[in-house]
Amino acid sequence: MSTSTLLLQRIFDGVSTGAVYATVAVAMVLIFKATTLINFAQGELAMIGAFFAYVFAVQALQLPMVLAIIFAMALSALLGMGIERALLRSFDPDDHLPVVLITLGVFYIVNALAGQIWNYQPRIMPSLFPNNFDDKWTIGGANLFYDAVGITLSLLLMLSVIYVILNKTKMGLAFRAVSSNSESSRLVGIRVGRVLSFGWALACAFGTLGAILVAPRITLQPQMMAFVLVYALAAAAFGGLDSVLGAAIGGLAVGLINSVGLGFLTDIDAFKDFRATPLIPPLLLLLGTLWFRPSGLFGTKRVERV
Repeated sequence: MSTSTLLLQRIFDGVSTGAVYATVAVAMVLIFKATTLINFAQGELAMIGAFFAYVFAVQALQLPMVLAIIFAMALSALLGMGIERALLRSFDPDDHLPVVLITLGVFYIVNALAGQIWNYQPRIMPSLFPNNFDDKWTIGGANLFYDAVGITLSLLLMLSVIYVILNKTKMGLAFRAVSSNSESSRLVGIRVGRVLSFGWALACAFGTLGAILVAPRITLQPQMMAFVLVYALAAAAFGGLDSVLGAAIGGLAVGLINSVGLGFLTDIDAFKDFRATPLIPPLLLLLGTLWFRPSGLFGTKRVERV
């Protein structure tokens, strides 16, 4: 395979995996916009949503995959609303430590429940898109698989839906107001608790979509989102923790860096050991972003009043 063909193949692979990271990163950003906190349970909530889809499509009802995904996203949204209402709303949103500890607790509880119910054996998750080796286009000698195109289009559709929700609906406008200033929103009559519950519902639903898209590639199991969450966190920080578009661009950037950068780097003898440590590029990107531009590429810079 020529260098140009190899580069094109890695670009195709990087965009498709980056779209998955972007989907999960966008879900993290939705929570951060509302609470200014990272939801450490985001990956596990997405994972349990993927198991919901598995139950609907394979284990119990044998529904078409599209319907299974819709039902799983709806159920995940209800779960997110329940967690916010039952566990988080009674705490002062300005006191971050209890909320962070609760999300960590939810992380372990959801993971343990998934292990108890479905055990830790990997399962084959049906794909929403054709994903056999022959389901591809050949462009310039490189293979562009149908599921890679489908995943990327799913990201674009998700961004379009989020744009419409946040900019064209009353609840979306209220969410933007709360994410800008919760105290002022409360003073003008916005029910902040209900809006935060709405934000959790959106994040869990779209996080579930990301887990469902990635599960056919890495198998379905309770530990499946551990590595994906690291990439998604790097993507969200790089793009901006309060920017939905930034998170999407950051996810694509992380996918390309990992596929193209790490791929070519491991062709050099001095860096062959990097092949066994694929988490190095996203961690370096995360550290570099926090060091040189903490707000990310598209995030809002913090203004201190004195």
